Amino acid sequence: MRAAIYTLGCKVNQYETQAMERELTARGHTLVPFDGPADVYIINTCTVTAVSDKKSRQMIRRARKQSENGVVAVCGCYAQVKPEEVRGLDVDLVSGTGDRMKFLDLLESAVREKEPVVAVDQALGRRTFEALPAGGLSARTRAMLKVEDGCVNFCSYCIIPYARGPVRSLPLETAVAEVRRLREEGYREIVLTGIEISSWGHDLRDGTGLIDLVEAVCRTAEGMRVRLGSLEPRTVTEAFCRRAAALGNLCPHFHLSMQSGCDETLRRMNRKYDTSRYMQSVKLLNGYFDRPAVTTDLIVGFPGETEEAFSETLDFVRQCGFAEMHIFPYSIRPGTPAAEMEQVPRAVKEARAARAAEVAGELHWAYLSGCVGQVYDVLYEQAYDGVYQGHAPNYMVVGTAAEGLHNQVLPTRITGVREGMLLGEAL
Repeated sequence: MRAAIYTLGCKVNQYETQAMERELTARGHTLVPFDGPADVYIINTCTVTAVSDKKSRQMIRRARKQSENGVVAVCGCYAQVKPEEVRGLDVDLVSGTGDRMKFLDLLESAVREKEPVVAVDQALGRRTFEALPAGGLSARTRAMLKVEDGCVNFCSYCIIPYARGPVRSLPLETAVAEVRRLREEGYREIVLTGIEISSWGHDLRDGTGLIDLVEAVCRTAEGMRVRLGSLEPRTVTEAFCRRAAALGNLCPHFHLSMQSGCDETLRRMNRKYDTSRYMQSVKLLNGYFDRPAVTTDLIVGFPGETEEAFSETLDFVRQCGFAEMHIFPYSIRPGTPAAEMEQVPRAVKEARAARAAEVAGELHWAYLSGCVGQVYDVLYEQAYDGVYQGHAPNYMVVGTAAEGLHNQVLPTRITGVREGMLLGEAL
């Protein structure tokens, strides 16, 4: 059969889509573009905000419009949280966020039987990790490796614990075996990803934690780079930094989830740290690594956020000196405590987002400017508009005037900055 897949949301969704693509091709099926004819259309959905739900519904309707008689199958977080709502959109197969291989079995059955199926489990009851094959079908530059699923933080704005269930970890020996396979397949970089990778090992109850996994992966990934996904600030301790800094192939890029730089707002968000603890993590990273890229996420206009609280956040952001920031105006997620709080007007949220983006731009430029004159080993990935682009270990984009550099790691001297990208000369 011809299968088309559309993915919304985070890197974990992207990872799981890649795993399904690998399995579909292994079963003899053909992958085709989503905007063309297909026998089945798979939509891997997101539900992190109400806007995510809306986008998921739009893609489901688009798939049905493209093929009245084809099978439309929906999986992912939106389908997990609201299966009956999804079924009401004339969907043939509704699954959730668990057991992707069973989902594909049901998909093949749906093509034969033409009978609608809703197969969604109780996410909060899950206790085992579903190991899925890492790596995509092409490029072979950077591969994601999902090492963890689930979250038990229950932030007041987030529905994901109900969509993904409790923390489950990929066993260390399985992770090492996957890294070994990816190295043999020619990948040059591995990104450890998950819903909340800082919680890796909590369910294993054998005393191991994230840094133990990172050390094992780095040892196995000889000749490759290893990059970490988003970290909870409390993960970054003196011991974590000391052990991480000793790993020569660990990228000095650390995405520390922040969300707000105001302690009162962090309390209403039900985050498990305050600005003092967050700053401790930033200082530790800067003390153990040479100009690491510390990046973050910021939610502006969270319910109850005053102008004073927002100003505190901007001041804190400047103190942290982030290399890059992702800024989101707060979006209501029905079913969460924050949705019932007093909301900030939309115009105020948008204005604050613009102000935060201006500060983020200044910090990003300052970080990039500090890279000029440095020499980085750049993993080159693709040509664009006459420039071959890749990423330095700090995840900053580097462009150089050259050809045929795909999947090569080359020492590159940084000569300048242009439009948010570092310019370099491959040595």
